[in-house]
Amino acid sequence: MDPVRRRRDRAPSVPLKIGATAAAMIVTLAARAPLLAAGRAPRATSAALQRQWGGAFVPAAPAMRSIRLFSAAPADGSIVSGADYVRSAVIEALSSQYDYREVAAASALASLDKKGKKKKKKKKNGEGADGAGAAEDPPPPALTEEERAKIASAARDAALPFSARNAAVTAATQAEFGDYQCNAALSLAPALGLKPRDVAIKVAEALAVSTAGVLDTPEIAGPGFVNLRFSKEHLARSVRAMAADANGRMAVPKSPRPARIVVDYSSPNIAKEMHVGHLRSTIIGDTLSNLLEFAGHDVLRLNHVGDWGTQFGMLVEHLRDVAPGTLKGEKVDLGDLVKLYKAAKKRFDDDADFKDRAREGVVALQAGEEESLSAWKILCGASRGEYQKIYDTLRIKKLNERGESFYNPFLPEIVSDLESSGLAVESEGASVVFLDGFGGRDGKPLPLLVRKSDGGYNYATTDLAAVRQRTFAPDGEKASRVLYVTDSGQAQHFKMVFAAARLAGFCPEDASLEHVPFGLVQGEDGKKFATRSGDTVKLADLLDEAVRIAAADSLSRVDDPDAAPVPGADRVARAVGIGAVKYADLSMNRESNYRFSYGRMLSLNGNTAPYMLYAYARLCGIVLKATGRTEVPEGGMEWPQPADVFLEHEAEVTLARTLVRLPDILAEVESELYPNRLCDYLFETSQKFNQFYENCSVNNAETPELKASRLTLCTVTAGTLRLLLEILGIEVLDRF
Repeated sequence: MDPVRRRRDRAPSVPLKIGATAAAMIVTLAARAPLLAAGRAPRATSAALQRQWGGAFVPAAPAMRSIRLFSAAPADGSIVSGADYVRSAVIEALSSQYDYREVAAASALASLDKKGKKKKKKKKNGEGADGAGAAEDPPPPALTEEERAKIASAARDAALPFSARNAAVTAATQAEFGDYQCNAALSLAPALGLKPRDVAIKVAEALAVSTAGVLDTPEIAGPGFVNLRFSKEHLARSVRAMAADANGRMAVPKSPRPARIVVDYSSPNIAKEMHVGHLRSTIIGDTLSNLLEFAGHDVLRLNHVGDWGTQFGMLVEHLRDVAPGTLKGEKVDLGDLVKLYKAAKKRFDDDADFKDRAREGVVALQAGEEESLSAWKILCGASRGEYQKIYDTLRIKKLNERGESFYNPFLPEIVSDLESSGLAVESEGASVVFLDGFGGRDGKPLPLLVRKSDGGYNYATTDLAAVRQRTFAPDGEKASRVLYVTDSGQAQHFKMVFAAARLAGFCPEDASLEHVPFGLVQGEDGKKFATRSGDTVKLADLLDEAVRIAAADSLSRVDDPDAAPVPGADRVARAVGIGAVKYADLSMNRESNYRFSYGRMLSLNGNTAPYMLYAYARLCGIVLKATGRTEVPEGGMEWPQPADVFLEHEAEVTLARTLVRLPDILAEVESELYPNRLCDYLFETSQKFNQFYENCSVNNAETPELKASRLTLCTVTAGTLRLLLEILGIEVLDRF
């Protein structure tokens, strides 16, 4: 994630009549506050201070801006409470027990006293064991009481209230420890000069009162961990609330602070076919966009197609010879665009005269020459039609095309601004930006090229213009977060672009620019994924093959292969085949390379799309049977009315705990952008349901109330699978 600068602390207002040491300390207090907040503050210097303030806690420095998916939900059962509710409760408990302003003062003074202690330098070789010859740093001048008071006052002024960072709430690492673990006491205690366990007791006592009915009595473990567990009553309320919204949001609240977010993904090149390399960007970007939209954010999906550059002079001049009608705006069937591109490229490589024409054609196109623009538009339109077929197959929607050509008018101004600010300098006839921290293997500074020696522009210039348009320009998107979903090979490029954009003022300080890298798709042998002839695999062919295999597999499981086709078989084959390709990719850590295998991705065993689709269809069948129905209504699955939930068997409790983690999983992926965690949670949920179904009869439950309760658990499990599969862009099937 691109780091976002912290908000500057307020400068303390103090008289100037203090010693130099104290003045220097006041200036640095704000900078030291984050260290104190992180639990690295020394002990307070006197027990009197601790008694006077009852212990106080240094607040965390302003945390990195984070767009939270879900608010701290009320625990009344109307919506599902998760980690944000627990964090809010811990913050409230800390605030009720400790004054953050006073501990900031105590910690600052303790830091001064620690500095005043004498420290010996390390012994030099040959010095005696008695330390003879070891020099000591002279102690700083002692501070007067007035100076100490001013420093304490400055610390109070710079202090900030408790935050989620101070609460230190994490998911429990093991089920036996509860649902969450609060580690606040471990970092708070050093600032108080107390034992962490003593602090944990006070925090736990406050939580026991404020979260009664939602959390079981907090448990203290080890040196000062506070283990927190949702009560069965709260789990039952939450499951019922989710069941009441089984066809909707599953009672997951929207973000209380919706943001404008741009997601840049897919980005094929005009006149070239989409290949397997475009698959990951397209489906990862689409999934993240779906999730962010679900959270309530205003998401703009941008397709940064390669529709500008030197290759278009070559293509336009080739069209001038083979399809002259395109230059006059006539509709011409260009046939196979890839063959057209290859033919133009061969002429460019073999024919010097054609190469000169192509270069002149680039100039004419960039200058807006009418015939060149006409041919260029026809090329773009033909390519767009081919891409759309792929997007339709992958169920990609709302993707707005905004190619490199859009930013072309802004490029001269970008370079001019960089040069006038002194960021861009001349190097071998080109204009480049040198950035601290970026060097080549030879140790020399690595340049970011923004204008070539021939006056042309390159990717960096276009990307800088895009950053400004998306975050800063008056007529732009004014996004507070921009995601770039591209392969990991472009990581350094984006780091340099983001750094240059910030230095140049092309984006607000609080805008988050984030590269979302992903690894390569490989063959089953771990080598480049290619056809037998070594050619790049076309994405359309890959998807068609997945559907063909899914259809053949489905047919192989039919008792009578000669029987008439089952109604909807084509839809099932397409949903399973395309879903398998997408899920196989999304279930992997996106930064890893993964081996493409039809056999593994289409398996009905393990964490695969066919398994998850079967699990959902099975749940639909269970509910239909339990409610006395045989068919899913035309309008879609109708779930029974939610009932009171009774969690008696351990398998019921475990399933309920898993289901109510849904908001936390979504929030985690929104923050960290790893879709595989959705897939992991899906698989875990299906496994927990299997354990529940094996141990807890639904149709033969002991009482009607218990049957209704277990049907409600079935409904929520199905709704959870449905929701997450839809976020992943996978069509769900009520029959499989």
